Amino acid sequence: MPMIDVYAPDDLFPADADARLGGELTHAVLRAEGVTAPGPFHLDNTAAFIHRLPATAVSTASTPSARSVRVQIITPPGSLNREGQKQIVREATEIVAKIAGDETLKARTWVVLTEAAEGGWGLSGTAFGVEEFTALRDRAAAARTTA
Repeated sequence: MPMIDVYAPDDLFPADADARLGGELTHAVLRAEGVTAPGPFHLDNTAAFIHRLPATAVSTASTPSARSVRVQIITPPGSLNREGQKQIVREATEIVAKIAGDETLKARTWVVLTEAAEGGWGLSGTAFGVEEFTALRDRAAAARTTA
């Protein structure tokens, strides 16, 4: 159950691109985690937050209004192995550039991977760790087989 945050100048992506950006990034993260056939459990519990910022809120030392993007992906402990990390950074960068319609954006897209600490992920009033995530996954799998 990853969480995705995208921070970008408010006019960088088309006005109607938020759902597409969130959806494509969600599927990319799940692929990188090894989820080959995401079902409702994965899709309903992966949130993407698109933060459109005033152009002056994104800057570098040389550009007061930088045309850069930051994608932060927070995953449960142990969800991404090294190959998964490489895969999601590559795919997220490609998705951002494609949706923005600007291939040069690949050089200005930062992807930050953050792994939640064991027990440092809260949902429904519960601090989740490996044990709780495993129980959730097992319940979801059992529900699929009885449905």
